[in-house]
Amino acid sequence: MARLIRTARTALPFFSCCASKTLVNAVQRHPNPPLRKAISASLFHSRHYASEALSQSPMEANILRIIRNEVEYQSEYAPPQQPAMKFESFTVQDRPGEQWITMRRRFGDTEDIKIEVTMFDGYETAPKTGDDSSGEDVRLHLSMLVDITKGDDSKDLEFLCSAWPDRLEVQKVYVLERDRMPAKPYMGPDFRSLNGRIQQRFSEYLEARGVNDELSVFLHQYMMNKDRIELIKWLGKVKSFVEK
Repeated sequence: MARLIRTARTALPFFSCCASKTLVNAVQRHPNPPLRKAISASLFHSRHYASEALSQSPMEANILRIIRNEVEYQSEYAPPQQPAMKFESFTVQDRPGEQWITMRRRFGDTEDIKIEVTMFDGYETAPKTGDDSSGEDVRLHLSMLVDITKGDDSKDLEFLCSAWPDRLEVQKVYVLERDRMPAKPYMGPDFRSLNGRIQQRFSEYLEARGVNDELSVFLHQYMMNKDRIELIKWLGKVKSFVEK
């Protein structure tokens, strides 16, 4: 029995080597160059993953397989686009690896406008409309801070807003004194409790500066794309950690 096992051990590498060489030679002689190239690539990846699996536990190999499948799905089903650099008069500054983006523009001769926007941080449900009116729709939420500055010696006006897929809502309006804020300042009333005419004038004030429903629509499209980009990067980091 021991002699039989030793004979098998000796013969197996020889058989594998010969079989591999025979397959490679057959591929190299294949009359279709594109197909020959595809088969060669497949053989290479098969060898790579096989050798990789030998150095990993079954759990790690399974995690890597799932991550690779997810990255492939995310990249092919809805591949992320290059992030936009501008929207209307705003420049857009992406912050890779963070949950925020920054937008800036100049308005008139004196005003600087800066907007900071979160990735999706909430949602609301609403009844479905149209032909299929059963069930509910989920509407994702973004938070926005809109800072309007008129110079170093001036107070700043800050709007806390909610950006929904089709509209912009103002939640709070702050008057800020940079570096001179008291310990517990009065930050103003809830915007929705203000007189309706005041609410309307503030909405028109923001509309004139490009902070409107169209911006909200753009931000949802931008953040959907950023969410895919950040997810694929995160999956790559997890994959690199498990592979080490």
